[in-house]
Amino acid sequence: MKNPTTTVRKSDRELVVSRTIDGPPRLVFEAWTRPELFRRWWVPKSAPITLLSCELDVRVGGSYRLVFDAGSQTMAFFGRYLEVTPCSRLAWTNDEGGEDAAAITTVTFEERDGRTLLTVHDLHPSKEALDAAIASGSTDGMPESLDQLDALVVTLPR
Repeated sequence: MKNPTTTVRKSDRELVVSRTIDGPPRLVFEAWTRPELFRRWWVPKSAPITLLSCELDVRVGGSYRLVFDAGSQTMAFFGRYLEVTPCSRLAWTNDEGGEDAAAITTVTFEERDGRTLLTVHDLHPSKEALDAAIASGSTDGMPESLDQLDALVVTLPR
C-alpha cells in the first residue's frame, strides 16, 4: 500500500502537502536537487504535459527553470533558491507570475526511522493567488508526483 499524501489549506495564503517517502532524507533531497533525477518524477504521468528542460542551480541565490510542452503551448516556471540546507530544507521563489505575485515554496525533509517525512509548504502573496492556483488544477498533480518520487527513491543506491 502506498504512502498517503495529505493536502491542507492552512490559511488564506498557505497550502501544505505532506507525505512519507520510503527512503532516507539524503536520497529524497537528491531527487529534488539533481536534474537527472528530478526529471524522472516531477511531472505526473497522467498529465498531458512533457518536461522539455530542467535547469537546477541548487545553491542560495542560484536559479531554476523548468520548461514544459503542454500541447498547444510551452510554459516556463522559474525562480531562485532562498535557502539550501542539504538533506533537510529547500526554499525557492516561484517568479513566473511576476515579483508581486511570487509564491515561496519551502520543502523540508525530516528523518523518520530510515524514511523521510516530506513537507511542501507554499506561501502565496494573497488569498486570490492561492485560489487561482487551486482553481487552475496546478496543485492536483502533487499526490501522483509524490507517488513517482517514492517509486524512484526506492530504486536509488543506498
